[in-house]
Amino acid sequence: MGRKNRGQSPPRSAATGEALDGAINVAGSSTEPIKEPTPPMKVFYCQVCTFPLEYCEFGSSLTKCKEWLKDEDEDLYNKYYSEEALAAKIGTLSVAAQSALEQSTSKAEAKASAKATLALQKKLASHIIIKRIERTKRKHVTSISGLEAFDIDLKKAAKQLAGKFATGASVSKNAAGLEEVVVQGDVADDVRSMIEKGDGVLKGIPKENVEIVEDKKKKGE
Repeated sequence: MGRKNRGQSPPRSAATGEALDGAINVAGSSTEPIKEPTPPMKVFYCQVCTFPLEYCEFGSSLTKCKEWLKDEDEDLYNKYYSEEALAAKIGTLSVAAQSALEQSTSKAEAKASAKATLALQKKLASHIIIKRIERTKRKHVTSISGLEAFDIDLKKAAKQLAGKFATGASVSKNAAGLEEVVVQGDVADDVRSMIEKGDGVLKGIPKENVEIVEDKKKKGE
């Protein structure tokens, strides 16, 4: 009996081979040009309201935004606030509508300015109380209250102080029900020094608004 050839493809003619090779070459090559990647869009942000420049008008500090942009980049200022740009933007509005828009913007700016002034006055009137609390003759804890009035995150402050002094620190409520940072150990003077230097998250606090208070253990307790 003759042996059968297994696993071998049947022979192909020269014409068939040329046709197949041509098909492979056509499939392997592309005549379409390679598209260039689209460059990223540049977005410019206002340093006053932090919005993109084209959205400053929706904030409450448009006048300040315009003043900043004019000093920073006059070309961009002209792009958004030149007479031509404004005419193109509000050209379809009636005179009455334009007047109402200007009045509304002015009121919003005045309201935002008054709010900012009130917040600043509240900060200046607030005090940071650093209390040195005696537990025993050799053991103290230090509490810091009033930080939230200066927009300081209490948890971040506690974490910073714990790392600084290599001790325990946490956020807890005092007898008045207000949150404060409590640090293990007598570190009152060091904390005041950190606040005066604006160390870490402890920034923006006038040194005259910081006070250290002694809370000694009464005899017989």
